[in-house]
Amino acid sequence: MGAPVQIDDLLGLAGGVGSDPAIVPAEGVGSVKSVAGGAYDGANRFDRELALWAPPITSADNEILPAKAMADARTRDTMRNDAYISNIGSIHQNYIVGSVFLLNAKPSTRVLWGQADDVWEEEFQEEVEEKFTLWAESSECWVDATRRNTFSEMVRLVTGINFMGGESFSAVEWLREESDRPFNTAILLLDNERITTPPTAQFDVRVRGGVRRNKRGRPLGYYVRQAHPSDFRDPDVHDFKYVRANRPWGRKQIIHIFEQVRPDQTRGISELTAMLRETYQARKIRDVALQNMIVNSSYAAAIESDLPTDVIFNLIGGGNVTNDGRVEEAISTYMDSYLSTVAQYVGKSKYAQLDGVKIPHLPPGSKLNLMPVGKGGLLGTEFEQSLLRYLAAGSGVSGEQVSRDYSRTNYSSIKAALADTQLYMASKKKIIADRWATAVFKLWFEEAYNRGAIETLNRPNAPNYYDPLMAEAYTACDWIGASRGQIEELKETQAAIARLNAGISTREIEIARFGRDYRKVFRQIAREQRMADELGLDFSGNEAMMGAVSDASSDDQEAREPRDDQ
Repeated sequence: MGAPVQIDDLLGLAGGVGSDPAIVPAEGVGSVKSVAGGAYDGANRFDRELALWAPPITSADNEILPAKAMADARTRDTMRNDAYISNIGSIHQNYIVGSVFLLNAKPSTRVLWGQADDVWEEEFQEEVEEKFTLWAESSECWVDATRRNTFSEMVRLVTGINFMGGESFSAVEWLREESDRPFNTAILLLDNERITTPPTAQFDVRVRGGVRRNKRGRPLGYYVRQAHPSDFRDPDVHDFKYVRANRPWGRKQIIHIFEQVRPDQTRGISELTAMLRETYQARKIRDVALQNMIVNSSYAAAIESDLPTDVIFNLIGGGNVTNDGRVEEAISTYMDSYLSTVAQYVGKSKYAQLDGVKIPHLPPGSKLNLMPVGKGGLLGTEFEQSLLRYLAAGSGVSGEQVSRDYSRTNYSSIKAALADTQLYMASKKKIIADRWATAVFKLWFEEAYNRGAIETLNRPNAPNYYDPLMAEAYTACDWIGASRGQIEELKETQAAIARLNAGISTREIEIARFGRDYRKVFRQIAREQRMADELGLDFSGNEAMMGAVSDASSDDQEAREPRDDQ
């Protein structure tokens, strides 16, 4: 009988897929069809319309890294100078994070204790949530190494940085010099441009965009420039520090958050990059249109004449005057005489008035053109709306939200638009805000665990945080972000009640839609009810009255909402 088979022998793949592969010919090399164009019209190299379209065939990093610095700079410039793009960035922050980002701890008791323990779970949740929130949302800004932002403000900042640059970097600090700190853990947000490859590693194939990777692409460490590349007066601008991604026992040292769009992608890039060209041109179109409107508004009216300029000068007595001031004098003399004559002719004539408003009488061949403000401009036209829809399609929000104009839509349309926005924002919240917040929570919990600050863990046989999957079991959580708000409050409240009665939702979920913690809401309701009972107050609603209000609201909504055939 042979040697016992090890689990690595059964499940492991010798060398691994991520090992250095042998060089193999590319697909289609030497193929007749690849030369002729293939079966797909979109890949035909000899098509007249597509012949000059030859995008590079390269890896994700070769696509992103050479263009990232300029793309990020142009994105930031657009955010600074384009109100629509700035508004979209604010929408991302308001829809994902809101005013406060609340922890909703959900420890896995079955993994921790081998069975469900609702009593311990509830005690653990309340203790951990209260202590973390006190530390994270303190006005002393303990969570921020710069002592400027609270936890929620940092989550908003991370969300905005990801919107502008497609990624965010945060360094984990351990501050010993501040003796008044309740915990030593602190987070330092880094500018994306400080993560860059030093000159000494330019030809190291394992370093891409300032990130050292292993052969499978896992980040091992980051090269952090000690000052921003543009801070030339800083003596440390050319110094680099290599920071390992994790401590030997697994504690994170750098939090790098971005959404991959291709495998083997090391750095992120903003979604705004896809529409920078059109956004820049749209901004120039608006500038030109606004300048045109300003020019038009500078003149109340203009008189057009079919006569050439020299004839006009001869008629008004200018002759061959030169541009030495006599042109203006001649025109002024002529206009004074002309207007005086017109005033004598039509001043008292009842035929030159219409309901008391005077109508000027011009010579034959001349006409008066009024110059209203905005004449000939593109602002407010369907063309501008198409540009705004383009921005909306590329940023995950609705056109109404981009323009802040809800006058062209109805209740059903705006609900559909907001539903699409919510789906997009929910995915971004999970990928960006939740991941960053959970990473910070795990760092804080690890310190609190080692300090013995979690009283609910002072029980026999408490699982070790550093055992496999125990850290994940202790720090499993959800995050309560922005409130969704309501458009038709009564109708949407009735829908929430129907979901609860049908058993397809919970009060925890429904209350979280308003950005609140259901436990605190329940305790507050209980306190208010006890106080009302002590004072003899009765706030119970009249069901018949509520039904009448509901019917009246439905009838009013049907009357206000346009039908599809209108």
